[in-house]
Amino acid sequence: MNKVHPNTALALTRTAPIPPPVITRASSGGAPEVLTVWRKSLLLNCNGFTVFDCKGNLVFRVDNYVAGHRGEIVLMDASGKPLLTIRRKRLSLGDNWHVFEGETAVNPRFTARKQSNLLNSKCLAQVSCGSGSPSSPSSAPSSPSSSSSSWRSSSRSQLAYEMEGSYAQRNCTIYDDKRRLVAEIKRKEFVGADVFSLIVQPLMIDSSVAMALVILLDQMFGSSRRFST
Repeated sequence: MNKVHPNTALALTRTAPIPPPVITRASSGGAPEVLTVWRKSLLLNCNGFTVFDCKGNLVFRVDNYVAGHRGEIVLMDASGKPLLTIRRKRLSLGDNWHVFEGETAVNPRFTARKQSNLLNSKCLAQVSCGSGSPSSPSSAPSSPSSSSSSWRSSSRSQLAYEMEGSYAQRNCTIYDDKRRLVAEIKRKEFVGADVFSLIVQPLMIDSSVAMALVILLDQMFGSSRRFST
């Protein structure tokens, strides 16, 4: 299987070989979009994620320097444009996060909280529409670089997504407010837990939002909680 060579100048800065993706049919119409998520930054001295499409093209990046950006994670496209910013909510009980569009810090698109109800052991986290979300998550566009700009208006407390399964085992399902499956996290065979698949239903959720949910799960349940400590 060929190795991935992202179509970006940042590929020249990598110091480790990039894991190969599972080659799948590119998504068209309602076909699932399969992304390969590598829990590693392309930049030196950074924690982060590198995400490729089924052709090996770089589509998303997270590059959080160890010395800074505490409690803040920025999801960027391949060119480095900020798409969504994830910030931990300070001075709150439990594990709570806000997701903002771009690099803004007001009117969050989403609020997320780690599930603490022992009676609902399957649920990992719940995500609600924030005050800055003008429309429903279930009508999000399929473009990786867009940030859910076409959602319909919703109340601040409306449930947007619910995540279930085991992030440690890289086996998670993501449902929308109507309990429709919109994305999945699946472990790849013959590779470690740092490389896994994100399967996105492009007509149901924007792939950038799906990746933001992966980052939230990683902060709540993964070892990269060091991003915010």
